[in-house]
Amino acid sequence: MAGLTAAALAAVGFLAYQASANAPDSVAAPKPKTSSSAPATGHDKPKDKKPPAALPADSGTGKRVVYALVDRQVWLVDSAGHVTRTFGVMPSALSPRPGTYQVGTPRQGPPTKGSDGTMIEHVVRFAMVEGVSVGFSAAVDGSMESPDPSLKTGGVRMSRADGNAVWDFATVRTKVVVVP
Repeated sequence: MAGLTAAALAAVGFLAYQASANAPDSVAAPKPKTSSSAPATGHDKPKDKKPPAALPADSGTGKRVVYALVDRQVWLVDSAGHVTRTFGVMPSALSPRPGTYQVGTPRQGPPTKGSDGTMIEHVVRFAMVEGVSVGFSAAVDGSMESPDPSLKTGGVRMSRADGNAVWDFATVRTKVVVVP
């Protein structure tokens, strides 16, 4: 009897594995992308702690976008100094140094292909690093994957809803304060 039970459990386990391995992408759990040859960039693993709820004290004054590199967090701050929205982001492969920047001309028109090949919208550029524009954007498909460290990419990714908010908030010449 024990032998039949063990055989049945083994068969069920095998069939479950086979079903999950052959499931269509629409129902299968996402498979993580890994690369054994890629160097560590600090962007590979999400932080264990929750992003801070409070605006960093050293983030300036007036209307601004505050981007915390280590915490992967953005705050939209109105001219009275009140946070109107905060959300998590996926950093770009190239990050600007802490400091104060200014939004350049946002890309207008239909979605475009980002430097990583992903279709993006609502590009709000604010810095240059190693000749690459750095800015906020949202992937049209809603993805926020860790950037390929072998590519020089400057897209700080966020959800589409957050991308819409940044697009509406951060007009040309809006301050962007980058903190560690």
